[in-house]
Amino acid sequence: MDTVTASTSGATHPTASPGTPGLYARLGVRRVINAAGTLTRLGGSRMAPEVLAAMAEASRAYVRMEDLQVAAGVVIARVTGAEAGYVTSGAAAGLLLGTAACVAGDDATLMETMPDLSAVTRNEVIVQRAHRNSYDHAVRGTGVRLIEIGGVGHPTPVPTRPFDLDRAIGPRTAAVLWVEMGDPETLGVLSLPETTAIAARHGVPVIVDAAASLPPVSNLRRFIEQGASLVCFSGGKAIGGPQASGILAGRADLIRSVALQHQDMDVHPETWTWRHLIADGTVDGPPLQGIGRACKVGREEIAGLLVALERFVARDHETEFRSRQAMASKIAEGLRHALASTGAVSIHLDDGVRNHRPSVTVAIDGPDARARVITAVNRLGDTDPIVAVGQGGLDRGRFSLSPACLDETDVPDLVQLVAGALNRP
Repeated sequence: MDTVTASTSGATHPTASPGTPGLYARLGVRRVINAAGTLTRLGGSRMAPEVLAAMAEASRAYVRMEDLQVAAGVVIARVTGAEAGYVTSGAAAGLLLGTAACVAGDDATLMETMPDLSAVTRNEVIVQRAHRNSYDHAVRGTGVRLIEIGGVGHPTPVPTRPFDLDRAIGPRTAAVLWVEMGDPETLGVLSLPETTAIAARHGVPVIVDAAASLPPVSNLRRFIEQGASLVCFSGGKAIGGPQASGILAGRADLIRSVALQHQDMDVHPETWTWRHLIADGTVDGPPLQGIGRACKVGREEIAGLLVALERFVARDHETEFRSRQAMASKIAEGLRHALASTGAVSIHLDDGVRNHRPSVTVAIDGPDARARVITAVNRLGDTDPIVAVGQGGLDRGRFSLSPACLDETDVPDLVQLVAGALNRP
């Protein structure tokens, strides 16, 4: 554990312990006490030794990437209940590749055309208005146009109704995007079973963005069971795989299209590994390069993700959950004690039973609450180590602390640094 000391300027800084990562120290990069969770901008999750060992082993020998992806797909299919699976470079890559597959199918010419879909008939993806979010940029990156239906939340004058989707689907519809982001009734959106049933009547695939929907483990299979054509998961969050990894599971024909658009096809058609697809008329030839080329994933990431996925399914999630609850309780208790004399600051403990994510909320009251909380968060960004917190409530004068990416040894420093940032005038 780092020892936190105060500098002459009043800022708090730790004295580096032998456990401080040598690489970061050599680069002059400050360590982060990650109380924000498995965020991409903080590097995702910590990988287990077995995951790191698998990545190192994979790096020591070459394989044909298409062979490795096929083998990985068998594992993913078994875990998710899907027909097929694929390892992507993240959930966003899964959204882009999945959308591209829904647009192009097995048409190599369309694969090479994206993102210019001006002359393509199927160039629209339908999404419920309450499901719009910044991450759907990955879908739009293929060149498709998002068609919004329904309301913007609940209660609303007009939440999404079944006939809204039914009428919106037409010749230009390549897919329907459905996002796992809370209770459908509360959001005023169609549930996934409702969505997939309507889309199926029109022969239109449904893509599910389930990037951060784990745990529970049951969600690995739930979306496919409810009719999703493709579902995307992040590999570098709760699963504990490499940060630049993700899972795409779903229909075999769509996963085949994903594979064709992901790998660099700088090959001779007559020696191509998948030349049987030309012989049986599935494709005219290998696409020269698909839009997924920018979403490259290495053999190391594939190996690490597969080991992490199998570990995730086998882990004792109930024990891990209780451990996170206990850590959150310890953080809340420590902050209440450290901030007992600090005015207008309250500490709220969420046991996480509702969403599998225990957390602590630090709330500031008063007319200057927003300014005070932003000042405190900026102070935590100036400490060494940096303290990263959940910033979803800043406009309401609050921030959150998640134990998901914390070690027990982080707790004393976390409490001291957070209290110090709030206690300073």
